[in-house]
Amino acid sequence: MTDPALHATILLAKDQTGRVGADRIALLRAIRDGGSITSAAKVVGLSYKAAWDAVQVMNNLFDRPLVLPAAGGKDGGASPITEAGIAVLDGYAVAETELASAMARIEASVSNGLSLKPLLWGIGMKTSARNVLRGTVSQVTPGTIDAEVTLAVAEGVEIVATITRGSAEDLGLVPGAIALALIKSSFVILARGDESLRTSARNTLAGTVIAREDGAISSEVTLELTLGKTLTATLTKESADALDLQIGTRALALVKASHVILAVE
Repeated sequence: MTDPALHATILLAKDQTGRVGADRIALLRAIRDGGSITSAAKVVGLSYKAAWDAVQVMNNLFDRPLVLPAAGGKDGGASPITEAGIAVLDGYAVAETELASAMARIEASVSNGLSLKPLLWGIGMKTSARNVLRGTVSQVTPGTIDAEVTLAVAEGVEIVATITRGSAEDLGLVPGAIALALIKSSFVILARGDESLRTSARNTLAGTVIAREDGAISSEVTLELTLGKTLTATLTKESADALDLQIGTRALALVKASHVILAVE
């Protein structure tokens, strides 16, 4: 029996924005079975960092975290999957079964040489921005040219973006709308402590350092803002050392509103 010519890949979407595909589902299953990100990374053939990053992406894209990662890197201990994570796996399994039947019917009906590839392209989105957080628009303050949009990404955690008024209207950004906040890690400035500072940055987000990776010149530091919601910053290793940003350190992430990009489905 030959393989069918037409294949499909499932992307689970939460309110059309939080997407998890087959590769991340495989990682999620491995975490469920092995109980840790370290063991799961070995099963799916990823480095620990790649697996850990994927977990942060999944947690940031859903209302509730799918995995509770242990702080401290690959030696940090167990990382249990949550009830929300189990629900995602169950939903994906049902969708896989239904999709297999649907694709068989579609393939049988395509007999005139029509290519479905252009029709199916674009179902997923990838971005170079290190931080992608899903949230709900809580407030829009329009100006003559620009608009200030406030996105609630978790209870008590809001991100403010400044975009053109025309862009806000084109994207349909009104209170209650679902959107993604994209922030490059190089746009995140870190400071020690957890008390608000007087700065020109519109966003001041308090968190705890849960991961740090050093290179020859730069360091990548990840803060947990609240349960399952993280923000990653890239800074010089010299600066990370000077601030003594170790696991468990309280720190502030400063982000200018103009450095936040908003996206919708």
